Amino acid sequence: MTIIDNAVYVDGVRSAEPQSLEQTFETLTTHGGMAWIGLYRPTETEMAAVAAEFGLHGLAVEDAISAHQRPKLERYDDNLFTVLRPARYLDDTETVEFGELHVFTGRNFVVTVRHAETGGVAQVRRRLEQRPDLLSHGPESVLYALMDQVVDDYVPVVAGLENDIDEIEDQLFSGDPKVSRRIYELAREVIQFQRAIHPLPAMMQHLRRGFEKYGVDSELQHNLRDVEDHVERLISRADSFRDLLQNALTLDGTLTANRQNEASAEQNEQVKKISSWAAIFFAPSFVAGVYGMNFDHMPELHWLLGYPMAIGLMAATATLMYTIFKKKGWL
Repeated sequence: MTIIDNAVYVDGVRSAEPQSLEQTFETLTTHGGMAWIGLYRPTETEMAAVAAEFGLHGLAVEDAISAHQRPKLERYDDNLFTVLRPARYLDDTETVEFGELHVFTGRNFVVTVRHAETGGVAQVRRRLEQRPDLLSHGPESVLYALMDQVVDDYVPVVAGLENDIDEIEDQLFSGDPKVSRRIYELAREVIQFQRAIHPLPAMMQHLRRGFEKYGVDSELQHNLRDVEDHVERLISRADSFRDLLQNALTLDGTLTANRQNEASAEQNEQVKKISSWAAIFFAPSFVAGVYGMNFDHMPELHWLLGYPMAIGLMAATATLMYTIFKKKGWL
């Protein structure tokens, strides 16, 4: 069994560490309290064993096994099934890595199913174990703390994305040919981040609607509202990132078109210059070619001033063409 941690808490204090799920169930029956079981990428057989012990709904178990779920919160009788998408920013590759966390909460148990290498669940467990007064409120305290940790981990992700967008602005005006690809990559990460964070407000509203029915402690209610405020601010920033990237993509297209037009204009200028010089040199070549043909009977062929006239005609024609092309701006 891929159990990362398995403990039973009585009055918020870690009182037992069962070695199997059967022992966990027996300890709960004998001593009461709350069980918190942490699993890492369990198999179908392993999840079936957990479901049998705690009466988990089949559809929720199927989702936990297959993973690749969007954030959501579903209630099955007295049990809650929550899907969260933790994320972390990787400085080495300047990319965002997304994970998946499934949380089953019941009357006296919490089962976390992790599908990523993040250590957020362990951090939450250690933090709550230092706050028995908070952990004593039961499974709700664990669920709210996990949501709080996931949202807190979004903060460096937002900072990393913001820094990447700032770098893109510099790349745009430096003419970096890789900037278009980088914009698309960032846009994809921002969309994934929005998919991870946008469902959270609705999930928290669903939890708030159950405050009175399930007698949720006032401190836990306050904590959840604080998390909800953080989520709203992060959503606002993430939405602005998408607008900035869309503007950057539009600007990149405009700058690329301008550079292509400038290159085309420069190429046209070069063609004009080449054509002009070719025409200038063609005229003397034409006169020389005609005058230099080996004919005995040609007007002015034996004329004393024939050669100076030919040279003068060449120079005059070239000068005239040069003047015309210069005036037109081709040279």
